[in-house]
Amino acid sequence: MTTETASPVLTVRAQRGAPSMPDQSAPGERTIAPPIHVSGPRGPWEEVYTNLERDGSAVVFATWGEWLTAAVSDAELRPLLGRDWQRYRRTQDAAMRYRFVASRMVLKYTAAAALRTEPVALDLAYKIGGRPYIRGFDQIDVSLSHTDDLIVVGVSRTGRIGVDTEAAGRKMSFELFHEQMCTPTEHAELTRMAGDRQGSELLRLWTLKEAYTKALGQGLRLGFTAFGFGLESGGLLAPDGSPASRGEWAFATYPVLGGSYLVSTACHDTGLDTARDTAVHTMLDEGFMGAVEEGLAGV
Repeated sequence: MTTETASPVLTVRAQRGAPSMPDQSAPGERTIAPPIHVSGPRGPWEEVYTNLERDGSAVVFATWGEWLTAAVSDAELRPLLGRDWQRYRRTQDAAMRYRFVASRMVLKYTAAAALRTEPVALDLAYKIGGRPYIRGFDQIDVSLSHTDDLIVVGVSRTGRIGVDTEAAGRKMSFELFHEQMCTPTEHAELTRMAGDRQGSELLRLWTLKEAYTKALGQGLRLGFTAFGFGLESGGLLAPDGSPASRGEWAFATYPVLGGSYLVSTACHDTGLDTARDTAVHTMLDEGFMGAVEEGLAGV
């Protein structure tokens, strides 16, 4: 199986401020690796675990058509879907029903790769507003986005993660959208750009803002003019253009499927000393478990 790799449109690291390519990062600097193409249940899932262990996060993408065979033939579909089974059964439109199944399968398989367990063992639940999470496994955070045929899933062990995707050919009018989504600093930077670049930067900005608000758990409830990005300098900014991050946020935008779609990711680092190994069977400290076993043996 061939895994598609992509060059980034832009990778932003708030602590550096300037846009840079992933392979130009300084020692110790956090990166968001290119999304991994998983064209079916076989993965490649080892790459997901490797990225998660190395970078603290991993992003995958697939089309729902690539997962259609698995969606219609999986003998464990009902236990795999869990609480989503009834929603699946109630969806009348066949295309919408299988898109829904494929997105949940990709999410569960990605989370299972991060946790080194089986997808059917995971309980996918939803917070108020629809944000998904894996019940009982707080050591990872997950995010889901889809548009047209594309499904994108992000997973992080360092803190919140948000992903968003849009068709690269989507046309966004600066005149129509700038008042709803741009800070004064962003407006000034976009105004200086030529038409084609202005449109592509506006679309990239939209996906970054979607990813960031998803990571915060706010979605469209947080107005897009309440925060900004330095399109030329990089970094998360307050509405007045001042820095709004001390390095705890990393952002990236990559083209996928031959440039047909943009995938943006926002990833937070809580600064806590999180375990690099998120596997279910090894996440507990061996010394602690040994003390517990000794204590139980003496009862």
